[in-house]
Amino acid sequence: MTDWRGVVANRAEDLSPGVPYVRGWNRARQSAGTLAEQLVLLGLDSDFPGPVADVNVLGDGLVQLGTVRPEAAELLANLIAAGLNAESAFRRKDDGVGGSLGIDHLGAAPRGYAVAAAV
Repeated sequence: MTDWRGVVANRAEDLSPGVPYVRGWNRARQSAGTLAEQLVLLGLDSDFPGPVADVNVLGDGLVQLGTVRPEAAELLANLIAAGLNAESAFRRKDDGVGGSLGIDHLGAAPRGYAVAAAV
């Protein structure tokens, strides 16, 4: 099971020789730790109790968020959208174009952005 970008392959249940599982898992472990630190800073650590490192059959690292409440997933999506809006506004400012952050009162994502999650 791999999506069109080659991102989601089956988890590595049985290991094959020559596949760099440790490298992928280590990268996922570092990323899971970074994400966990940011979730603590945002006060979301109780909603995302522990990102877990894993690896797929290709040796690619995966970070599993686990089962989360829909409200927590929506909040995370809104935070990502707000960050993208802020980055976009900063770039427009650097280009001399100006503009606002474009975030509505709910922090909804701008058009063209979507968030998908797999459990």
